[in-house]
Amino acid sequence: MTKEARIQNYRKRAAGETVDSAEEAFWMGSEASEAVELREDAINGKPVFDLEERTARFGEAVIRFAKKIPPNSVNNRLIEQLVGAATSVGANYCEADDGVSRKDFKNKIGTCRKEARESKFFLRMVATAEPGMKTEARALWQEAKELHLIFSSIWRK
Repeated sequence: MTKEARIQNYRKRAAGETVDSAEEAFWMGSEASEAVELREDAINGKPVFDLEERTARFGEAVIRFAKKIPPNSVNNRLIEQLVGAATSVGANYCEADDGVSRKDFKNKIGTCRKEARESKFFLRMVATAEPGMKTEARALWQEAKELHLIFSSIWRK
């Protein structure tokens, strides 16, 4: 399978549809201006919509979310698990993309799938532990679900 075949696009916007500034702020975060140098936002004026970028943005969003969770004995364990799982999705995708064989690629994509599912689980636990953060956790949970479905589809092929 070629790299181009594995690249997944975000949902395409309809003509005239705009991005909600709250949604953009959520995904980009307050530190977005500091990290812009580390992203491939556009090539020849076209935005980059590949899984490597998508999983990196997911990991970044989870890190920003985790920093807002009030620390206590329960939350500390959930934060560690959530950040570990969410950032592992992107790390394992990078490894899969550089896989040396079909078997290696499938193994790493399977790990991405598991980490995305684990991220969903810990987001649910955080929403239970901190009900005031449920709305933000839900948005991240939805992205984790979509990533899980994408990696499941790739893994089955």
